[in-house]
Amino acid sequence: MKVSIVGVGQTKFGKRQDASSREIVFEAFQEAIDDARISSKEIDASIICSATHYEKQRSPAGVIAEYLGLNPQATFNLEAICASSSVGVRVAWSMIKSGLHNVVAVVGFQKMSELRSSEIQEVMGLSGDAMWESPFGTSMPAYYALYAKAYMERYGATEEHMAKVSVKNRHYGAKNPKAMFQKEITMQQVLDSKIVSNPLKILDCCANSDGASVLILTNEDRAKKMNDTPVWIEGLGLGSSSMSISGRQLPLTSFTCSVEASKQAYRMARLEPSDIDVVELHDSFSIAEIIGYEDLGLCQRGEGIKLIDENQTYVGGKFAANIDGGLISKGHPVAATGGSQLRTLVLQLRGESREAQVENAKFALSHNVGGIGMYGAVTILGV
Repeated sequence: MKVSIVGVGQTKFGKRQDASSREIVFEAFQEAIDDARISSKEIDASIICSATHYEKQRSPAGVIAEYLGLNPQATFNLEAICASSSVGVRVAWSMIKSGLHNVVAVVGFQKMSELRSSEIQEVMGLSGDAMWESPFGTSMPAYYALYAKAYMERYGATEEHMAKVSVKNRHYGAKNPKAMFQKEITMQQVLDSKIVSNPLKILDCCANSDGASVLILTNEDRAKKMNDTPVWIEGLGLGSSSMSISGRQLPLTSFTCSVEASKQAYRMARLEPSDIDVVELHDSFSIAEIIGYEDLGLCQRGEGIKLIDENQTYVGGKFAANIDGGLISKGHPVAATGGSQLRTLVLQLRGESREAQVENAKFALSHNVGGIGMYGAVTILGV
């Protein structure tokens, strides 16, 4: 029995001071059930994904499920930092595959604007080992700057290569009405922007934001009745790495969690990297997208910068990457990101993308990383 994503929804990402967490989730939820053409009563379980240290509510699943009218059906909270909603899809797939549930909603959300920037950076720094690493003042930009420096030294990448990633993603983000930033930029603007953690500049980085995404999953029998061209979950992979950078192998030019997750997903889907038409990569920082090409086997080690130089990751190239703008353009409301990536890919495979449609796309891959590579989730979709 196969499992399908039959409904997708997402809010616009950005600063949403006009609404509470439960209200922004409702926006995405309504869009998803309308897309699936079902009522909330047909959903028999929900997985609420949230990095809870951003929320005042101890267990947000309870209030979210209540607000969505999903009581007394099964619900629970799931957290894997930035990869939360991708892991939620994996759990939902398992619940449906086992026959325990028939229709499951995977809800990812984050409300970050209620925290000051300094508070967010403190929280993000806790993504490392809170006993042995975070007390030394680590931050997400600093962690990824270490990877950028290592990659530059080993493979000859330049700041210009990273800037080209941001230019591409802002180009596609300008076409996406759900994106936080809808304005194209130039390479020079990236290079001239303020340094956050050398060599990463502010335009190399994604932005903290508010937002929600919702996916509705169901079994094969129901999916075929609901849609003439269902989108199937073909492969799932989930890997992990040590919490602290000091526990990882040098050089810091790869995220082993992504490598492991991609191997699992390709094996399950019985596909090769060359079969993938469109990719959503976790570009929390521009260097992460380049490393992601290589970790996913989409090119050889050290050749990610060649793909960038040759514009091979634009529509019409070897494969299209982050054609909804990626995290750099959309924003990154932590636990909503994985669901947003999959929403983009579902619309692509249906031929319904409003941003930039890849013609005749058959297989799509989402790559979602939690923190600095503690969790790596890869999902392959097909039609």
